[in-house]
Amino acid sequence: MFEPQYRDVITNLATPAYVFDIDVLQERIKFIQDMLGDNIQLCYAMKANPFVIQSIEGIINRYEVCSHGEFAICERANIPMEKVVLSGVYKNADELLRVMATYRDCLVYTSESVHQFEMIHEIAKQLDCQVSTLLRITTGNQFGMSEEELCHLIASRKQYPYVDIVGIQHFSGTQRKKLNLYEQELKYVDTLLQRLEKEYGYVAKELEFGPGFYVEYFHGSKAYDEVELLKGFKELLGSLHFQGQIILELGRFIAANCGRYYTEIVDYKINQVPYCIVDGGMHQMTYYGQMMAMKIPYYRQLKKEQGNGQIVHCHVSGSLCTMNDNLVKSLPLENPQIGDVLEFQRVGAYAMCEGISLFLSRDLPSIYLYSKQDGLCLQRSRFETNIFNYKGE
Repeated sequence: MFEPQYRDVITNLATPAYVFDIDVLQERIKFIQDMLGDNIQLCYAMKANPFVIQSIEGIINRYEVCSHGEFAICERANIPMEKVVLSGVYKNADELLRVMATYRDCLVYTSESVHQFEMIHEIAKQLDCQVSTLLRITTGNQFGMSEEELCHLIASRKQYPYVDIVGIQHFSGTQRKKLNLYEQELKYVDTLLQRLEKEYGYVAKELEFGPGFYVEYFHGSKAYDEVELLKGFKELLGSLHFQGQIILELGRFIAANCGRYYTEIVDYKINQVPYCIVDGGMHQMTYYGQMMAMKIPYYRQLKKEQGNGQIVHCHVSGSLCTMNDNLVKSLPLENPQIGDVLEFQRVGAYAMCEGISLFLSRDLPSIYLYSKQDGLCLQRSRFETNIFNYKGE
């Protein structure tokens, strides 16, 4: 729970707004690292929350960067290029050329296909430098390459002297908590790496693995012990034949708990059932696994005035003119009034960037970073989106 002075500051925030608690975020990374051990490196998938990357630079090993827009954010945040893995299912040759010409072999480039691999090699050859790449193995979707293609590149790697294949990358899903799934996947990649060594004399230096650890977003969900999961996962890693560096790519699991979203009740009415209309909406807050607004997320109600203890189960709807804009149905609130602020928790990952932000030309909410040392710091002011939807004369 936050300190009293922090709650006072939040109560006076102009809504809608996000607040990302850097103390919580840093403590989360330390917790994960302590559970898994110092021999495991952590890679932060910045698509989960790009606003916090500079705040964790000193305690995270790598950043998974999935677009050249994200790469530009890393440049502005002065992220060391040695920590960047430039990933993404689509890579533009002109943008790759700019990155490679500027930073050359400082970062790692992933290859999601034979075409990408050859493109990276040709650009490196043009610039006369050797760059590092991870070959992404597919798990039956549009990402990565087939095992046959990966083996072919390994077998013919001497034909590509400007690319150093440092290892493989594997990611298959998110919101998972069953150890048997991880056991199957780790056994698969471990067997693949052994095959590459036996058949092609290739010894990988790195294995980047995305486990997609589960984050609990809603009340009433089945009990889940993440400490036990991490202990079990650590044991699985310890049983691998692979002796190189293991890097775990994590996004949601790192950032979710650090974020809170604040939106004010701007209207209250009873249309067969009580409705609270808020100044935010589904374009600004989404939860993975939310179904027709029926699940109750973790939340708090910040009262404008003293409540009377009466609990009202309200439908909370946003400011968009669509019947789909329902944040929560039957949310228990104490004597809800216009001016009360609702705090939705565990929105530190994806919520601020997955919504339909341009719909109805509503402003983007302000974003703040918080720490006990620095207090509340504005990261992005409220931003008008209507200029994107019509330029004018």
